[in-house]
Amino acid sequence: MASISIRNLVKEYGDGYPAVNDVSLEIEDGEFVILVGPSGSGKSTVLRMIAGLEDITSGELLIDGERVNEKPPRERNVAMVFQNYALYPHLSVYENIAFPMRLHKGQFSKEEVDQKVRKAAETLELTEHLDRKPANLSGGQRQRVAMGRAIVREAAAFLFDEPLSNLDAKLRGQMRTEISQLQRRLNTTSVYVTHDQTEAMTLGDRVAVLKKGELQQVASPRELYEQPLNLFVAGFIGAPSMNFLPGSVEGTTLKTPIGEIELNEKQAEAGRDKEVVLAGIRPEFFDEASQVDASQRAKGQVFTAELSHTEWLGNEQYAYVNYENDPRVTDVLQSLAEDMDADELRTQLVVAVDAMSTIRGGDTAELWVNTRRIHLFDPATGENLTRDAEAGARLTEMAREDRQREAERAGAKLSS
Repeated sequence: MASISIRNLVKEYGDGYPAVNDVSLEIEDGEFVILVGPSGSGKSTVLRMIAGLEDITSGELLIDGERVNEKPPRERNVAMVFQNYALYPHLSVYENIAFPMRLHKGQFSKEEVDQKVRKAAETLELTEHLDRKPANLSGGQRQRVAMGRAIVREAAAFLFDEPLSNLDAKLRGQMRTEISQLQRRLNTTSVYVTHDQTEAMTLGDRVAVLKKGELQQVASPRELYEQPLNLFVAGFIGAPSMNFLPGSVEGTTLKTPIGEIELNEKQAEAGRDKEVVLAGIRPEFFDEASQVDASQRAKGQVFTAELSHTEWLGNEQYAYVNYENDPRVTDVLQSLAEDMDADELRTQLVVAVDAMSTIRGGDTAELWVNTRRIHLFDPATGENLTRDAEAGARLTEMAREDRQREAERAGAKLSS
């Protein structure tokens, strides 16, 4: 195992465009860090620089305290699991897993190779498939073979490059669980690239969000969700995306296209000196007013709106409210949509309601919003004006403590 230090890393190609621009990130020994972002954000380039598959233009990369900028991949002691598995079709599962050890001629005896392969196969539930060829395996089984090859190397770190993107949705869910449990058992430093925020939020101890080669925020999934640093992080993290309502603050009143919303003094003060703000409200922070009890209702406000339509998804339901946008933020929202690989951010409020709710498109409904969970953003800079940095730091520290406890429990089981 090893720590990984990324210090002011830059990657420029021939045209001088920085695919990665001054990225710094400290990854602790045994930590599981996710690199997430839309296409072209630089996440895979960072991973490939760690692996030694991309040259570093400037900055420093240290693995376990040792600078490795000029070291070839084979000398970095990291194992990479690729999106396309990179298995040898003519070799059996056994030989595919054993391959990294075969490369080091004389370093491992026949008995040691066999022991390591069978132990990895047992860990990954591949024992009964050792004699099969990759073509006869499912996508999930092939991915586990690729992981087995990484395990037998006893690498200092695992690097995952979108390993589940070729699998169907159900299998991705199963493999997410397997990768998470395996990483906890092995307690191996892991860096995982994905564009799928579900993977990012469920797998990572911390998540690094990138946009156009620049690091936006590094934090636990919960801190990213509850205390995003800027508009991009707030919009990129969460599904459906956070709603961004244009508005202005007068006194403690936020005036928006869906009506006036009362803020607490701290929220109002943060946005009072701005001509226009964007109020960020996640769909989950709304509800149908009739479903909110009196004690909860006091934490927010009821408003009336006409619904354009609803979407029922079995275990959840979303209602949509159209509103008129403010021309002062049109360009900002269009730019944000492009950054997130979306065509546009529609002027439509997304509201989560109970799956059993009977409200439908065309209805005028009483809705409730949790005003305590509203963030105000500066459209000019993207800054979250109401972010509580201390509360966010506590959430990330809690995640770190959870990881340490899980690692200790896993270690105790292995030694017993």
